[in-house]
Amino acid sequence: MVAAGAALIDVVAVRAGRRAAAWRREVADALATRPVDDVWMLTGAALAVVVGLWLVVLALTPGLRRLMPMRSPAKVRAQLDRGSAAVLLRDAALRVPGVRTARIRMGRHRIRARVDVHFRAPQQVKTDLTAALGDERDRLALSHPPRIAVRVRQRSLR
Repeated sequence: MVAAGAALIDVVAVRAGRRAAAWRREVADALATRPVDDVWMLTGAALAVVVGLWLVVLALTPGLRRLMPMRSPAKVRAQLDRGSAAVLLRDAALRVPGVRTARIRMGRHRIRARVDVHFRAPQQVKTDLTAALGDERDRLALSHPPRIAVRVRQRSLR
């Protein structure tokens, strides 16, 4: 990392009209004079290939973005799937009186709830729903509990 930063600074300095650093001129001369089948050249090339392949593998692996870490009193690492958490929160939302349908999207930093109300005042439902979702979120015991954003709309039966 430091070598890459130093090389970048030197390249910028050369582009600005200054001479290349001594170490960079020596490396360029050594690379220009060594034959391609030299042991050091082959070792450096093999190392560059291994690092490049490792970076490609890391770029293509999905990671753990779908999992949310949970609090644990012991040294145990527990994680909860976002989809499962959204289903639990949707069930809690549907238990609130007046909620007809509920759609929950679970993000890393925010829980987005969109609810249709059919027989109560939307503001009352929003208050009850925010409380119910907060209780359920706390029951999930997430290490970084997301904020709750609720959108309520009145829908009439047709």
